[in-house]
Parts: sequence; C-alpha cells; structure tokens
Amino acid sequence: MTLIQATILGIVQGLTEYLPVSSSAHLVLVPHILGWHFPVREAFVFDVLVQLGTLIGVMAYFAQDILDIAKHMIQGLIARKPLQHPSARLGWLLGVATVPAAVGGLLFKEEIVGYFESPRAALAFLLFTAGLLTVTEFLAKKHRGQVRLKDAVGIGFAQLLAIMPGISRSGATICAGILMGLSRTAAARFSFLMSIPVMLGASLVAADDLVRYPEVLERSLGPIVVGMLVAAVTGYLVIRWFLNFLKTQSLLWFALYCALAGAIGLIWL
Repeated sequence: MTLIQATILGIVQGLTEYLPVSSSAHLVLVPHILGWHFPVREAFVFDVLVQLGTLIGVMAYFAQDILDIAKHMIQGLIARKPLQHPSARLGWLLGVATVPAAVGGLLFKEEIVGYFESPRAALAFLLFTAGLLTVTEFLAKKHRGQVRLKDAVGIGFAQLLAIMPGISRSGATICAGILMGLSRTAAARFSFLMSIPVMLGASLVAADDLVRYPEVLERSLGPIVVGMLVAAVTGYLVIRWFLNFLKTQSLLWFALYCALAGAIGLIWL
C-alpha cells in the first residue's frame, strides 16, 4: 500500500464513518473500483488501525462530554446514586446500547467476514440503508432531547444491524433514535458517543489478530500512520459539519446517495 492509497482510504474512512452512508461498504468498494489489490493480512491490519483514527477524531470532538460522563459516573458510584446526574445516566445508557452489537459481533464474527469480501453484498445493503433513511424521514414525529432506557435498547439493536457492510452504523442508530422520538441532533450525538465503546471493543478483539502479523505491521507502518492521521482529522471535521447540517437539512440527501451508489454499482458489476 502506498502513502497516496493510505491517504485516500483514510479520507474515505473519516468521511463515511459518521455520515449515514456506511464506511465498511466504502472501504470494500473504493479499492475494488480503483483496481487496488492488497494482501488480505495487510488490508485487515490497515482497516483495523485506520478505524482507530476516526475513534481519535470522535474522542477529540466529545472530549468534554467524555470527561463529564466519566466523572459523574464515578461520583455516582461512590455516592451510591449512580443515576442521579444526567451525565452519569447518559454513560450507563451508552453502556446498555453497546451490548447488542458487542454480543452479536462476537457470536457472528466468522459468518460476517465473508460479506466484507463481497462488493455485491455491500451494494445491496447500501440500498437497505437508503430505504431506512427514507422511511425515517416520513415517519419521524417527536423531537425529544433526552435519551431514555428504551431508546438506548432500541438504538443498540439498530447498531447490531450495522455489523453488515453497507448498513450504515450512524444511519441505523440515528434513524432508530429519530423513530423513537429523539431530535435529529440528540439522536446523532448519542450515536457518535456510542461509537466510542464499540470501536474500542472492536479494536481489542482485533488486537489478538494483529499480534499474529507483526511483520505486516512493521512493513506497512508508514501508510498505517498516514491513514490514521487523515481519518482522525477528517472524522473530526465531518462530525462538526454533520451535527450542524442536521439542524436544518434532511436525511433524504444521504438516502439518495446510497440508492444511486447501490443501484449503479450493482448494474455495473
């Protein structure tokens, strides 16, 4: 992998991780479209570590929120009133929302791997994402700003769907939040915060595989570092832009993109 390829894939990861267009689908499709063929081990190591770049981006953007959540959760446990402060409640709800995807990812890891090698599967699931975004726009009703327990559970199961390439994690979770009555920005904020434990967990699971390939990590260190840095900066900027976008604009723009990309891609293949 060259530094230019790593830069492009880092931009793709940063752009698509938090927009409702599926980063996993784009990381499958972009190399296929550009005719890039990477060794399986090299591609795996790069994909895992470039995702850490977007994790750095979201943690930088929500740094104050993360500190507040951690502080009030600890204080609540010490005082034996774990749910008293809103930030502490938010932290526990994020934990609840993380469980379905964490369990599903561990149980179905082997079954899912094959889909990540199939551009057709990613394109087909992009059409599903387009349909989900469209339905949400027409069924959205209430506009609450506070997340409840049943919201967290529903959003958590929506995140479970997104373990398939082409089903956008941010799209599925934001849509679930909106359909359950949250405002667009509240749903997006919760979705972005809940990506932190998910990506941390995925990285820990993948770490066991990474230590098996130290030679790949050493050989590809330059492209990996570049991809991570580019993904971190791009992801940070995308989160800031998208949260402002949702205040006035529709998700239908992303539904249209997913529908066109999926349909054109399937016809082309």
